[in-house]
Amino acid sequence: MTTSSELVQPTAPGTSLPGAVSLDPVLRPRSIAVIGASRTPNTIGYQILDNLLRHGYAGAVYPVNPKAEVIHSIRAYHSIAEIPDPVDLAMIVVPKQHVCSVAEQCGEKGVRGLVVISAGFREVGGEGVERERALLGIVRRYGMRLVGPNCMGVLNTAPDLSMNATFAPTMPPPGPVAFMSQSGAMGVTILDYAAEYGVGISQFVSVGNKPDVSGNDLIHYWSEDPRTGLILMYMENFGNPRRFTALAREITRRKPIIVVKSGRSGAGSRAASSHTAALAETDVATDALFAQCGVIRVDTVEELFDLAMAFSHQPIPRGKRVAIVTNAGGPGIIIADACEAQGLVVAELAEATRQRLAAFLPEEASLGNPVDMIASATPRSYRAAVESVLADPGVDAVIATFVPPLGVRQEDVAEAIVEAVREHGGKPVLAVLMGREGLPQGLAELQRVGIPGYRFPESAVRALAAMHRHRLWLERPEGSLRSFPADRDRVAALVHHAHSEGRSRLSEVEVMEVLEAYGIPVAAHRVARTAEEATRAADEIGYPVVLKALSPRVIHKSDVGGVRVDLRDAAEVRAAFQQIWREVPERAGIPPQELEGVLVQAMARGGKETIIGMTSDPAFGPLLMFGLGGVYVEALRDVVFRIHPVTEVDAREMVGSIRGVRLLEGIRGEPPTDLAAIEEVIQRISQLVADHELLHELDINPWMAYAEGGVAVDARIMLRSARS
Repeated sequence: MTTSSELVQPTAPGTSLPGAVSLDPVLRPRSIAVIGASRTPNTIGYQILDNLLRHGYAGAVYPVNPKAEVIHSIRAYHSIAEIPDPVDLAMIVVPKQHVCSVAEQCGEKGVRGLVVISAGFREVGGEGVERERALLGIVRRYGMRLVGPNCMGVLNTAPDLSMNATFAPTMPPPGPVAFMSQSGAMGVTILDYAAEYGVGISQFVSVGNKPDVSGNDLIHYWSEDPRTGLILMYMENFGNPRRFTALAREITRRKPIIVVKSGRSGAGSRAASSHTAALAETDVATDALFAQCGVIRVDTVEELFDLAMAFSHQPIPRGKRVAIVTNAGGPGIIIADACEAQGLVVAELAEATRQRLAAFLPEEASLGNPVDMIASATPRSYRAAVESVLADPGVDAVIATFVPPLGVRQEDVAEAIVEAVREHGGKPVLAVLMGREGLPQGLAELQRVGIPGYRFPESAVRALAAMHRHRLWLERPEGSLRSFPADRDRVAALVHHAHSEGRSRLSEVEVMEVLEAYGIPVAAHRVARTAEEATRAADEIGYPVVLKALSPRVIHKSDVGGVRVDLRDAAEVRAAFQQIWREVPERAGIPPQELEGVLVQAMARGGKETIIGMTSDPAFGPLLMFGLGGVYVEALRDVVFRIHPVTEVDAREMVGSIRGVRLLEGIRGEPPTDLAAIEEVIQRISQLVADHELLHELDINPWMAYAEGGVAVDARIMLRSARS
């Protein structure tokens, strides 16, 4: 059984991203100067110095204050230049207008790390932006590393260091969890939670505005820290999401990363000219990034700690089969329902396990799963029951829940669970203690030996389900990028010609030509400018056919009567052509001469309508999308996104992740569609996007999926602005 701690690579920390200066001066300093140290209680300058001394920092500490000779019974210096010894780290707690001059003095002194607590920089805009730019210039010039500004400090619980260089009132217990917070206020709360929940912290960093040291630097550093087995992050935005993806994809194979990422809502929106862009207005890019690199996303800090308790001490389950042990039917049913909802399986207990349970449980007890020992269950019953189900080869994990009846103490049941795990460990065991009496003592007993204890059943199931998903990630193939034969030059010429004309979109005919150049099947089609040409084209293609108005001013053709379907002979084609020519200019509000003709296209029958698309995110780059298509795509919103480039594993997951995948797999006797063909088209689109950076948005809607192959029926491509 592999635990999260066993995933740690025992290599020494000390290197940051390639080409960057080590973070050791910040996270493992041999000496610290507190610039702005204060003798006044309840000030940040006082609290940081007090925390360093009170928690036994093992290095040298130098208070710096131009108006004090002694602070905390330690000699103070008027400036950092007066300190006679080398200084690794400077904690800067001075008014914003003095930060840059202090940083300059630190650089001249040879200080290698800065933590700027002071606020009043980019977060306030205006002069603050320039102030932060000047600070970063000083840091770069002297080769220093900078945490902050506008942060709450850093912390390292290593026994040989014991550094609390924050102004938080709480020192968390040591442990395997590294934590980054982008919010100082959240950082204080997080350290309080860590102490309350018994989550041991290895290192903590409040990054603030992060112009220098970022989340990417920290996860890289922590990936090499032997004391860190789990990385937690509270994030508000990404600095370099593509770099994060590359790092996290490799790190999560060794150490889990769990993130609270704020900003799920789509409050900020922009005009979108494609279905794909319209559907990408919320937080789908972040979800796609996390899915592709194995990061576990949670919605709340409470959920973050629910998972942290499980991941930091318990082994990762080998499968999804769960045994439930309880002394009350209700909680057992709640856990069973929650397991099913979270993709876990309530295990079928072996007959030998049932017989073992029957030997000590009363007749009224349930020997199935959940194992309901009824209210008379004793701590001894709990120990024996947990031992029994742990020994069952068909069980991958155990959740034990206890509702306190009269005469049985929470802490005694907790001790019984602890003893069972001690004797029969190797599988994850989570506990749920319900009821207030004795709860703190019971949870403390569980935490003491690393068994996560929860107040509510759903919390335990949620944590176990996340552990199972991490196991699936560890077993997931890394995937590779496929390369298909394509006429790149032909597409480049089309795209650059349209771009040079200042056009923001390709014509329908050009789009079809682009798709064909990349081996993507399209419905047979011809362009017609007269009724006679339309009937001749229909005769060549074969009936039935569809007619579509061609005009750069008409995007949603069906809204203005620009589409006629299921035309079965020449007379119907001629009549449809005349209707389009007569009605579309008036309904679209365009001059008749802007109607360039019609597209005569073979009508696609049967199959399932899907959508395959791409849109460009300013931070994340191209996003590829797949989902159920047709006219209901934005109403149903059954789509999934992945960040470009897309491997064959990504494409397979995209197709399998939509809610309507069963429709594609075939239900009620319908034949399954060719999912492999869909996956290949997604990969071909990924290659197309990689080859041509001027592509901004793309929709194939619908891609008609058949039992064998498929065909693009309608598509559009938007280009980047000619001014960009």
